[in-house]
Amino acid sequence: MANIFHSTVKIGQLVSIEVSSRGTDTIIGQYSVIDDFVKIKHVGGKGNIEIGDYVYLNSGTVIYSGNGVKIGNNVLIGPNCNLVPVNHKFDNLKELIRLQGFQPSRGGIIIEDDVWLGANVTILDGAIINKGCIIGANSLVKSTLSANGIYAGNPLTFIKYRE
Repeated sequence: MANIFHSTVKIGQLVSIEVSSRGTDTIIGQYSVIDDFVKIKHVGGKGNIEIGDYVYLNSGTVIYSGNGVKIGNNVLIGPNCNLVPVNHKFDNLKELIRLQGFQPSRGGIIIEDDVWLGANVTILDGAIINKGCIIGANSLVKSTLSANGIYAGNPLTFIKYRE
């Protein structure tokens, strides 16, 4: 339950990175930049948040720990993105949703190297974004995406492969 940041990481003055009370860690690799108004929050599971080298988290991005988030190297995350690797239970009509806890893990979120997320992208539990993908603004990702693919929309649509 620690925040472990490489000495070369640049963190804006208006960033909120919580120290976990759940026994999970936030690890940030070398030369990564965490812009102002980014929020990293440990909730809803026992997964770590691992951010690789040369990653840029743009303003307004929110990352929840949930079932774990792994971000590779050389990843660009646009403004106001949400990484949400956890889902609430809701099936029991006799109990308030907020009291039902969380659904079983779908595997957390994995974002491989050399990925670009456009503005306002939401990534959900179980998503795997393979190396070289580009995700267009305002998209919702909840499945496995092919390497070097360009995707956009909600529902998410494959556009083409990078050349």
